[in-house]
Amino acid sequence: MVKNKSVAIAALVMLFGAVGAQAYTGEAMAKHAKVTMTEARAIALKAHPGKITDEELEKEAGGSGLRYSFDIREGKVTHEVGVDAQSGAVLENKAEGANPD
Repeated sequence: MVKNKSVAIAALVMLFGAVGAQAYTGEAMAKHAKVTMTEARAIALKAHPGKITDEELEKEAGGSGLRYSFDIREGKVTHEVGVDAQSGAVLENKAEGANPD
């Protein structure tokens, strides 16, 4: 019984580890971006330090029309920081409202 429990625990650890490594939303559009996700993360964290809780690459008006969007939590406040996927310019840096997208 103990052996089966160990195998089950190992399987769960592998499963949850794999879930953490999933692709970010919009990754299929990354081939159209000049700025990588890693570079965009660094730019966003420089604009607003904290912990990234969500990230995506999306088509959105403004800049080149392709932007990385990050939710960055610092304390009790979450900021949304948008980084243009072509130029690396910060397009948005504001506290998230009551109805985040």
